[in-house]
Amino acid sequence: MAKDFRFGVGLQVGRRRQSVQDFARRVEDMGYDVLHMADHLYTTAPFPMLTAAALATERLRVGTFVLNAGFYRPALLARDVTSLRDLSGGRFELGLGAGYVKEEFEQAELPFPTPGQRVAWLGHVTEHFHEHVPDVPILIAGNGDKLLTLAARRAHIIGLTGGAPVGPDFDPLADRITFVREAAGARFDELELNLAVTAMPTDDSGLPDMSITRQFLPALSDEELLRTPAVLSGSTKEIADVIRGYRETYGVTYITVQQRHAEAFAKVIAELR
Repeated sequence: MAKDFRFGVGLQVGRRRQSVQDFARRVEDMGYDVLHMADHLYTTAPFPMLTAAALATERLRVGTFVLNAGFYRPALLARDVTSLRDLSGGRFELGLGAGYVKEEFEQAELPFPTPGQRVAWLGHVTEHFHEHVPDVPILIAGNGDKLLTLAARRAHIIGLTGGAPVGPDFDPLADRITFVREAAGARFDELELNLAVTAMPTDDSGLPDMSITRQFLPALSDEELLRTPAVLSGSTKEIADVIRGYRETYGVTYITVQQRHAEAFAKVIAELR
């Protein structure tokens, strides 16, 4: 039986409590399930912002998407996580990644480990939470073999990037999901598969604004970007059909969008429900 859909949206509003809480209430009313925040230096800190959002809502879950595990000691992070878990009434989801921006490590006055070391530390953090905070769902997002192996074995939710074009002879998203399936073994059916959408239309043109996607995939042409699963185009009904296809083809049931897409994608949510 196919899993139910879930929908998340990223929070990028300013630091004012009112603006954060107003946006949280609005996305809850629009039918979103989860409000996310990223974890980068020189932007708003995720835990205070998500606490403000949780205290202003009743149903909406809140989560990090994703914390750079390399910035945290597990026991200290667990203190923040359990505090927000309790203040939100159990509505917190912990999203983790290995970290990839060298400049942010340097700005934080931390050494920049090798990719293998960063994934190993992510595994260490994850193990701490399995032992000490087992009731908080863990999302691990990434694309590489080592990270997805860890995610398949220890996460509850797998964050997939969908960041390469689908072609006639190769489907990168299907390849990554097959890899996760093999690494997860018997627990694969328990996993929730997430896809982060980075571009979609915000008007009636059907054409997506691909400015965010270009930041992550600068070498790809517009035609290639349009063939990545993270880019949606067309009418509300056409996009809803694409999302249904993601569930049927890939088993992806958890879709996240950016704040700028919230109003437009809410129409897609209504179509799907």
